Amino acid sequence: MQRVLVTGGAGYVGSICAAHLVDKGHEVTIIDDLSTGHSEAIPAGAEFYQLDIGDERQLSNLVKDRRFDVAFHFAAKALIAESMTDPALFYRTNLHSAFTLAECLRAAGLHRFVFSSTAAVYGNPAIVPIPEDHPKFPLNSYGESKLAFERLLEWYSRAYGWSVVAFRYFNACGATATHCELHQPETHLIPLLLQAASGVRSEFVVHGKDYDTPDGSCLRDYVHVLDIAEAHCLALELMHEPGFEVYNIGTGVSYSVLQICRIVEEVTGRNFKVRVGPRRLGDPAVLCASPDKIRSNLGWKPHASDLRSIVRSAWEWEQKRAPVQAPFPAVARSA
Repeated sequence: MQRVLVTGGAGYVGSICAAHLVDKGHEVTIIDDLSTGHSEAIPAGAEFYQLDIGDERQLSNLVKDRRFDVAFHFAAKALIAESMTDPALFYRTNLHSAFTLAECLRAAGLHRFVFSSTAAVYGNPAIVPIPEDHPKFPLNSYGESKLAFERLLEWYSRAYGWSVVAFRYFNACGATATHCELHQPETHLIPLLLQAASGVRSEFVVHGKDYDTPDGSCLRDYVHVLDIAEAHCLALELMHEPGFEVYNIGTGVSYSVLQICRIVEEVTGRNFKVRVGPRRLGDPAVLCASPDKIRSNLGWKPHASDLRSIVRSAWEWEQKRAPVQAPFPAVARSA
């Protein structure tokens, strides 16, 4: 049993990873400012403090008194479109406040750190599937701010003897029996498609159909959040020595936006209107992981990331939630 601090543990990935840690018998303390997280997502058995990671005084008092063994850092700003129009917000949260967190932990003597990073650090890849040592040219300030904090953590591992694991997520998706995606506003592909299928949205908009891909829409690698949670627990068992390691979390298989549209129709049995709109700023054409390193070093295997199973798990939640959401008129998909 380890004493684990989880930042952003009321958010989508953070809450599911925290629940997985609790199930494994760890003592979990969550901090979240609830700006985008939800108190109802906090798993039973975890202790919770509503706290901003940039609040140095409160954070210092908490970590000094509790003597945590390891920190899992999920708290971040993550909307790609917003990062293109308000980069200051992303650097303030994802770098400046994260630096405050790191310094508070260092002062308290903690030196094991697991970081929730992103495939957005790569930009448009020259090699697909993308290995971890691929050149980094982020297309948005979200990816830039995450990459900057990765580099800070690498220096901490060299200079201060920290043991750091950074996970670069590809597309986290899917639901569990107790948790689902719940963003305001919602920008993720599968929840948006399911809202269109349930009639909560009048249509689904494809952001660009002129990319250099087989059908012109973006290609992405989708991984179930339960498989992400399992990767974090595997890392926890191997963080014994100082060093910095980075791992992709993805399946090595990519699907286009239009392919996902068809899969959602198959799984839900619903047709819905699909409209092609302009490209969204900051979107690379292709993001597909090479999972070779995480499979080899951590023994990780994705058990829940079959795409139809992902959609099915999320659809079960959408059907529960749809009646209480403000509905739009359902529109049949045009040919």
